[in-house]
Amino acid sequence: MKIRVERDGLADAVSWVARSLPSRPSVPVLGGMLLDANENLTISGFDYEVSAQVNVDAMIESTGRTLVSGRLLADITKALPNRPVEITVDGTRVTITCGSSRFSLPTMPVEDYPSLPELPQHAGSVTGDLFSEAVAQVAVAAGRDETLPMLTGVRIEIESDRLTMVATDRFRLAMREFTWEPGESVTDTAVLVPAKTLADSAKTLGGSSNKVDLSLASGDGLLGLSGPTRRNTTRLLDAEFPKYRQLLPSETSASAIIDVTPLAEAIKRVSLVAERGTQVRLEFSDSGLRLTAGGDDEGSAEEELPVEFTGDPLAIAFNPTYLQDGLGALKTDRAQMLFTTSSRPALLKPVGEDGEVTEGYLYLLMPVRLPG
Repeated sequence: MKIRVERDGLADAVSWVARSLPSRPSVPVLGGMLLDANENLTISGFDYEVSAQVNVDAMIESTGRTLVSGRLLADITKALPNRPVEITVDGTRVTITCGSSRFSLPTMPVEDYPSLPELPQHAGSVTGDLFSEAVAQVAVAAGRDETLPMLTGVRIEIESDRLTMVATDRFRLAMREFTWEPGESVTDTAVLVPAKTLADSAKTLGGSSNKVDLSLASGDGLLGLSGPTRRNTTRLLDAEFPKYRQLLPSETSASAIIDVTPLAEAIKRVSLVAERGTQVRLEFSDSGLRLTAGGDDEGSAEEELPVEFTGDPLAIAFNPTYLQDGLGALKTDRAQMLFTTSSRPALLKPVGEDGEVTEGYLYLLMPVRLPG
């Protein structure tokens, strides 16, 4: 095998595939990256749970396949000078030449590498920028505790031309609904996808006008995501997602419209004195919003902001990090906060430039118990 390829395209592709590789592979070949030079260069990684494959434009002087350490290849390609890269395989060694830099790596046995799964049946399509935004808005609320697998995923619900994504870690919940282009034979269903894998895929497959295709085989427990040059597959989580709709308040007693950036910055400031970021207290009234944190022992802070508030005066406290995550996920300059009582979940919703609440996204946040 002998190929020439542009450095930036190679480094970007290798870096993307490397993110799906296990840090401690159960067998050495699963830490490898497969380079397949045929009509073009295809770079792949697979660990039986997640697969990643990307096509890269390259000049193929001689075809072939080789398997090398994925982490090492990623480190090397990232450090190469901005010059064309030549990759040559000779026996059990791979030579990477770029300008005056030259690396020689041992190959791994290609015959021991597992075959990547085929993409399941096409379920539907969505534009890349909408897909990446929706996943980012929802995945922020997914849990990180691997002992609670049902909370580490994003639930994807398909109902005809409507797709819903939702995630929760018990302390907050994020939900995004949007229309998409369903496939001809898609049926209404719901699956649970690992949040980290979905978020990593969305960052690179999305973010453009290109379409992202979703492929689904719920019986086989597999989800596929593909764009023009990249594709992912991931095993679905075999866990029961919480019955979340019963958490959503059916009615509220108070509402506040506030500018997102000033609120986020004020939370950041006053939470400096909150012990381990325990809580920031928000007091809403007709005269405005008063934020406080801390106490006499560790220091205290307070700040006041203007707010459009309707309802009876309310004092409520939140984990500042969770509240900031929600404000950052809205993607708008203004937000609506909805309350029932100081001990019940609050809702965050985006407000558009026209002053109207934008439907389709909500962020539910459990309050922290107020002292005393």
